[in-house]
Amino acid sequence: QVQLMESGGGSVRAGGSLRLSCAAPGNFLSGYCMAWFRQAPGKEREWVAKIDSGRGTHYAGSLGTRFTIFKDDDKRTLELQLNDLKQEDTAMYYCAAYPRACLASDPSSYRYWGRGTQVTVSS
Repeated sequence: QVQLMESGGGSVRAGGSLRLSCAAPGNFLSGYCMAWFRQAPGKEREWVAKIDSGRGTHYAGSLGTRFTIFKDDDKRTLELQLNDLKQEDTAMYYCAAYPRACLASDPSSYRYWGRGTQVTVSS
C-alpha cells in the first residue's frame, strides 16, 4: 500500500513561516503529479498547489505569493514552504498524488493521500 506521510505542521503566529514535508515513493516524485491540499474545520478540502514530473508548478489564486511547492531531491520529499502565514491558513494540510499529467485540481482526481499535518496560525 502506497504511503504518503506529511510532517512539519505546527502552531505559529501570523506572519510566521512553516515548511511542510511529504515523504513519498521515488517513482511518485519523478513521475506523478503531486499536490498539497488543505481543509479547515467545516469547509471543503481545497487545492493549494501542485507540481508535475517536470517540476512545473501551479498555485491556487494568490497563494503562490506566499507559498512555494518544490521537490527536495536530497530528502526525497515533496515540500511546501509557507511564508507570511495568516489566520485563514489554519487547516489540516494534505499531500496527494496521481499518475497523470497535472491537469486536475479537484480532490477526487487524486488517488493517493497522506493523513495530513495540522497548521494553526494565531493572531
